[in-house]
Amino acid sequence: MKQEGSIQVTQGDLRRLKVIEQTAEKKLRRRRAAELLELSLRQVIRLVKRFQEEGLKGLIHRLRGRRSNRKHSQDFEQQVLKIYRKEYEDFGPTLAQEKLAERNKIRIGRETLRQLLIREKLWEVLRKGSKHRQWRERKACFGEMIQVDGSHHDWLEGRGPELVLMGYIDDAASEVFAKFYDYEGTMPAMDSFYRYSKRYGLPHSIYIDRLNAYKGSGKLSLEEELAGGTRKKSQFERALEELEVNVIHAQSPQAKGRIERLFRTFQDRLIKEMRLAGVKTKEEANEFLERYLPKYNRRFGVKAREEGDLHRHAPGEKKLRQVLSIQTKRALKNDNTIRHENKCYQILTRWNGHRPKQVMMQERINGGLYATDGNRELRYREVMEPSRRLAPKKAARKLRKPWHPPVHHPWRAPLQAGMAAKAA
Repeated sequence: MKQEGSIQVTQGDLRRLKVIEQTAEKKLRRRRAAELLELSLRQVIRLVKRFQEEGLKGLIHRLRGRRSNRKHSQDFEQQVLKIYRKEYEDFGPTLAQEKLAERNKIRIGRETLRQLLIREKLWEVLRKGSKHRQWRERKACFGEMIQVDGSHHDWLEGRGPELVLMGYIDDAASEVFAKFYDYEGTMPAMDSFYRYSKRYGLPHSIYIDRLNAYKGSGKLSLEEELAGGTRKKSQFERALEELEVNVIHAQSPQAKGRIERLFRTFQDRLIKEMRLAGVKTKEEANEFLERYLPKYNRRFGVKAREEGDLHRHAPGEKKLRQVLSIQTKRALKNDNTIRHENKCYQILTRWNGHRPKQVMMQERINGGLYATDGNRELRYREVMEPSRRLAPKKAARKLRKPWHPPVHHPWRAPLQAGMAAKAA
């Protein structure tokens, strides 16, 4: 129940709060805040003033929860689509909008029409040619963008197993965070981000490559298509979206040159330092990193151009572990059982009200498997699935030989009498 005087906020509101708060304290310039929030300078000035007068409540949009006054009705959209299919099927959005206003007296915004046509797959987004690569300036604030990648290398020089180093480097200050894993994938990415956010907080954005673990490539489900999705998100993308962290995918290794140069430095310096320390296992390598990285950051870190810190406080331990997990929806059968990874589980939690049709299975970074309904964790146990009883096979029908009665059988008496009378 919503208490009187309470404010319901999203992670997006908290991100805006962090930027506006830093601006109000004059740790961040207004023009820089406008770039980060993708707002005009005048709007940022208004938000700072409202924040100083009303606090967090002043940053929440006044129209939250209300229907937009400019939203077109569904009947109007269907009318526009009907006319477009009939008269302007090969027209671009700009020309179609002009002709709708000129010939059909229908007024609709060009971008509104374009999005409507894309949604109905009547218009294809045209990709522009890639630009020539050029040097990119560092970001201005600590926590504004973090470059993330994994490095496959023989870090222990044959003294132990081959490991993958998940590295994080701040684009503004070159602050480094890293941890060794057995492989590069979804779970190492989530576990390393969990540890990073517990130490520094949630960054404004991360810059990462297009590995399948980081960028989804599968087909959308019907539910996702109806929700307006353009491509299937990976589990890592889905988790960061819930945490309101922008994900930027690099188009080439050169685009994330800072993390690539860090790995080249580590493959020279770190390997030799671990050789001198006699590190032989993954656990020893991670313990060595805990001691090595603070010294490395003090020596090679740089001062950001601006003083502000754009890291936000991470949500609570339980919430963070729930979000940073591999989530899969499973159908709930009438006997309150579900199937997951070729195993059958019996849900023990009783439903006080509405019984859901699906249960969310979460594989968390601590190795545990949890069944949830919304924010509630459900009790369950593994059961043996009853074997399906097959219908008994019918015995093969034997073909019987035709039966002939014996010569003196009563059935033959009339026939024999007739044959005798004919012979006489």
